[in-house]
Amino acid sequence: MACNKSFSSNYFLLTPEEVGFFDLIHILFSTTKFEEGIKFLDMSKFVSKPLSELGSGIELALNLIPSNRNVFVLMLNFLRGLIDKRVELDGSIKHGDANYHAALSAMASKASYENSARIETIVKNHWKMKFLGFYDFWNDYQGKDTTQAFLLRDKTCDQDTIVVAFRGTEPFDADAWCSDFDFSWYELYGAGKIHGGFMKALGLHKNDGWPKEEVKQDGKPPRRRAYYAIRDMLNKLLRQNDESRYIVTGHSFGGALAILFPAILAMHDEAWLLERLQGVYTFGQPRVGDEKFGEFMEKQLKEHRVPYFRIVYGNDMVPRLPFDDNALMYKHFGTCLYYNRHYEVKVVEEEPYRNYFSPLGAIPKMIMLSGS
Repeated sequence: MACNKSFSSNYFLLTPEEVGFFDLIHILFSTTKFEEGIKFLDMSKFVSKPLSELGSGIELALNLIPSNRNVFVLMLNFLRGLIDKRVELDGSIKHGDANYHAALSAMASKASYENSARIETIVKNHWKMKFLGFYDFWNDYQGKDTTQAFLLRDKTCDQDTIVVAFRGTEPFDADAWCSDFDFSWYELYGAGKIHGGFMKALGLHKNDGWPKEEVKQDGKPPRRRAYYAIRDMLNKLLRQNDESRYIVTGHSFGGALAILFPAILAMHDEAWLLERLQGVYTFGQPRVGDEKFGEFMEKQLKEHRVPYFRIVYGNDMVPRLPFDDNALMYKHFGTCLYYNRHYEVKVVEEEPYRNYFSPLGAIPKMIMLSGS
């Protein structure tokens, strides 16, 4: 598909039509820049359903049965909707504590993988907060709803916070993996190069890029895309109370969408919404853009006084992707809270071994990390 020059000054597109074995080898092992126009392969559609069913079986065997003691207790808890019991907030962390929003974000990011009814139960019955809704959002490039997020309201007598939590990549969700491994990028005016797969998942229009307001197609109302729908919901909710603020969070793929959301707000000059943004908290977030994008975002976050914390666990491979090298040119930015395997935290600019999952260096660096 041709790049729409009205929103992008430069681009690198990965498409399924023309792919060869040596293209894959080139992407994995090359340390030189890709030429524009290189072709790549998306996952075949026939893989999606078998992969999902395989994943359900593995999760059942390795996770759900042990955590419920045996299969009979599992079935009982399944009927009661109580399979995963790890739902309570940390009672030692209170409103006003410095790490309250980070702790709430971690639990919201975890809960985002559940179905809508389960999330509502957790938010209302366990957290005693208001569940605002769980949503499926349209991806123009995949032609279906493949992006999910939910919203909640944490309101007390002295504060009112809305939480937006994007769902991450489920291990056996082929559509989400397609977005993760779509290493296409678009260079947006003044903002640098941004991961195409993440932009598509957030609401990039196939023919119009990022219009400030959605455009009707063939006279029909626009599809519900994540960025636009959430932006409009926040505009409505935040105007109900002058003291209301919001935070955005997500794990893995969801973390990428969480930091990309304020980026598009900045491109659209949504200053009022950026002023209301109380923080962005991501967990195991992959790289989203190049160095210029990082500089653009650091300037915007500083200007609007938005805290951004990127939380990384030592052995997690996802924050090391896409590679930070001459071929892909992706860079992290912001404050990184790095936890080693003993859950000791350090504030660092970049997690150690930034490309340790590269095919040529994975094994020795993983051995070194295991001792960290």
